[in-house]
Amino acid sequence: MSDYMRRLPVYLLLDCSGSMSGEPIEAVRQGVKALLSELKGDPQALETAYLSVITFNSSARQVSPLTELMAFKEPELNAGGATALGGALNVLMDCVKNEVRQSTATQKGDWKPLVFILTDGAPTDIETFKNAISNLKNIKVANIIACAAGANADTTYLKQITESVLMMNTLSAGDMAQFFAWVSGSIKMSSKSIDAKPGEAIQLPPPPQGFVIVP
Repeated sequence: MSDYMRRLPVYLLLDCSGSMSGEPIEAVRQGVKALLSELKGDPQALETAYLSVITFNSSARQVSPLTELMAFKEPELNAGGATALGGALNVLMDCVKNEVRQSTATQKGDWKPLVFILTDGAPTDIETFKNAISNLKNIKVANIIACAAGANADTTYLKQITESVLMMNTLSAGDMAQFFAWVSGSIKMSSKSIDAKPGEAIQLPPPPQGFVIVP
């Protein structure tokens, strides 16, 4: 692949806290698998999309660096611990700084990253979260979409991160599958639209049935 190909970096921030144990984390594993399979079947996404996974529980870390789809290996996801969402935002900002190519005088950089956050609770690292939010606003790193999963997810924190917040009512395998199918549809639509209309706002497909956009 050419060094000068403009990539569409995609970051998945996945909640792996204790409340995701059992069926929810298994549904996330299956969702990532389906997402990868779906994107590999789309020539445009295959050419432009690069994928990274950041997980957060009691701490946050990048478990899959930004990788082209054909070389991407599904990370091992295990649930346990707290919800260091603030830490995850800090890891995201570091990754974007280190992995996303900026435009120079002679060459255009990568497209603005697409970030999808999935969480079923609220951040437990509140001070870190507050600091991360102010840093995030200063640098405007990406198009961020957050999904609050299940009855205990707190959308007020997610609304501080982004205007684009989805609410899904359950952590069932069916809802999770719909979410990841929507993410893959969003990535495919974005990879096509940036090619057709560079510089325009990214268009996303309508959310899955039963999901609510938080006003």
